[in-house]
Amino acid sequence: MNVTIVDYKSGNISSVINSFKEVAQNKVKIEVTSDLNKIKLSDKVVLPGQGSFKSCTDALSSIDGLVETLNDFAIKDKKPLLGICVGLQMFADIGYEETETKGLGWISGKVTKIDNQNGKYKLPHIGWNQINIVKDSKIFKDIDNNSHMYFVHSYEFIPNDKNVISAITSYSSTHVCAVEKENIFGTQFHPEKSDKIGLKIIENFLNL
Repeated sequence: MNVTIVDYKSGNISSVINSFKEVAQNKVKIEVTSDLNKIKLSDKVVLPGQGSFKSCTDALSSIDGLVETLNDFAIKDKKPLLGICVGLQMFADIGYEETETKGLGWISGKVTKIDNQNGKYKLPHIGWNQINIVKDSKIFKDIDNNSHMYFVHSYEFIPNDKNVISAITSYSSTHVCAVEKENIFGTQFHPEKSDKIGLKIIENFLNL
């Protein structure tokens, strides 16, 4: 099995690469690339994202044909794809970080700044937080409800269809922290920084 981590120069993704390689050992081939052919031929794709919604969507768009290739992979061919952090946020139709920016439009919704209740809560939201699993999601197989995951974000994804939400977390208010729509999975938290439980989520994705 070939799994591609899309490297589109969106910040440091070394911890994502290391975690996937640790879980895969030698059973799964992990490739880190933006080569369109390699992405097309992959069995699964991981879309990481660090930085702002705009910087990540701009970086994706700057590689000729990459957005179209990802669209074909996830929407047309319906192969498993996992978005992490801003990788998940880009599933939305639109994001409002820095400026109004068009997303991939895979899961209808928007990405807006977390309401920090007039400074009562610090942004970005950094650190460990419990997640409440609200849907029987394949990537949460054998994961206990209220497990702690590691977060770093100031913006949240608000999907129009609440049925895609697989987990929520509370910080200032309730946020979506994981989604599942058919073959498309996303986590707002960082599984690669969430210790053994995070590695289990990566393993679940690889085992789909």
